[in-house]
Amino acid sequence: MSALDNVREWFSQENSRNKISAIVAGLLFFAGWWFLIDTLACYPGALNAGQIIVGVVGTISFFMVNTVKNSHLSEDNFGSRTHLAKIWLLIGFMLGFSAIIASVWIMVADFTSKDKVETWPGVAILLQNVLILISNLIYRFGRSEEEWSY
Repeated sequence: MSALDNVREWFSQENSRNKISAIVAGLLFFAGWWFLIDTLACYPGALNAGQIIVGVVGTISFFMVNTVKNSHLSEDNFGSRTHLAKIWLLIGFMLGFSAIIASVWIMVADFTSKDKVETWPGVAILLQNVLILISNLIYRFGRSEEEWSY
């Protein structure tokens, strides 16, 4: 049996939804950070620490959103922990969308003026945060917790 047949069999199982969403989300997350690493390598000194922090905020959002279980958000649960989980999730999404807004602002304000020769660093910051947010959404809503046994 070839390696391709093994991969095909691995993804043809009934519970492959979690595997596929985790792989796709991981690849998008990796690609987002790779754009920033590429920019830092090809254009040294083009970005300052404040511009790099925006991607870190998006990454923090990824971890905040994906640490909340769906069972904590169901209407069957009542109490302070349910409210805290919902607030935690809301703050996580707010950080993710704030990172997108900040990256658009950085791209427009710092990299689209006539004085700037290179616009790729601004585009890379925007792509990084868009890909991190998309991977965040895929990893959050692409998986099903019913297949987990714990």
